[in-house]
Amino acid sequence: MLSFIKQVLIPVWSKLQILSLRSATKEQGLVKLISTLTDIVPDLTDQYTMFVVEGEFLRLKIRACHAFQIDLAQQAISMLEKDKYTIVDIGDSSGTHLKYLEGIYSDQEISTLSVNLDEKAVERIKNKGMKAIQCRAEELHKHSDFNSESIDIFLSFEMVEHLMDPVSFLHTMARESECKYFVVTVPYLYRSRVGLHHVRAGKERLPEYFVAENTHVFELSPDDWDLVFKFSGWKIVKSVRYTQYPEKNILSLVRWAWRKTDFDGFYGVILEKDDTYSKRYKDW
Repeated sequence: MLSFIKQVLIPVWSKLQILSLRSATKEQGLVKLISTLTDIVPDLTDQYTMFVVEGEFLRLKIRACHAFQIDLAQQAISMLEKDKYTIVDIGDSSGTHLKYLEGIYSDQEISTLSVNLDEKAVERIKNKGMKAIQCRAEELHKHSDFNSESIDIFLSFEMVEHLMDPVSFLHTMARESECKYFVVTVPYLYRSRVGLHHVRAGKERLPEYFVAENTHVFELSPDDWDLVFKFSGWKIVKSVRYTQYPEKNILSLVRWAWRKTDFDGFYGVILEKDDTYSKRYKDW
């Protein structure tokens, strides 16, 4: 049975995933942007510290996600109505997204800053000639090299689900920064759950250590994330759900397999500060 799974089911599912992603990106209008991003940053090999991006499926999966994220960032930038701005990517693992934006907006003046807890990620980014600081996202507002008054847009791509306390982090960024917009994306699950997959696996399968980069704490549905955003001091200007499967053809049936092996896709929002709810909570 194990041999059948390895030799037949896994290869078949891998091919279906690639077909699903291709169909999904076409349906969601991301194909052209994927091509543009590939031209700007052709190599994604060093995107992460914990694993190497290789193989057709993984490259397509990550590039499609990047296109979804950058499309949302572009929408936020268009709302600034200015040609000079500062963007900070919190949780940036390699500088890739900021390189994308520098390439797309090469005729405008963009100041960038990357933030990551991982020393290796910060080193990767600095080696590309970009500015980066090493610190926890929750402590960014205290960092001596961080000037909150100069920030126009914060980016946070698949980062807040890794935090011990995402509510406090989001509230702090609303209270302690002068940013205009906060672009956030998270895994899209149709039903909320606690992640902690290393703990869930049990002692027998527990690795020697695990770190923030490969540890999800809270994996929430879009509706529940929306509540968190509002409670912590933000309003949702724009929200988008990107799925890793199409909605309008037979490949939509693979959504059930995606849910078992990965995520439905990713959920993204453009946030603007609004203390309607947070100011009424007396115990911050």
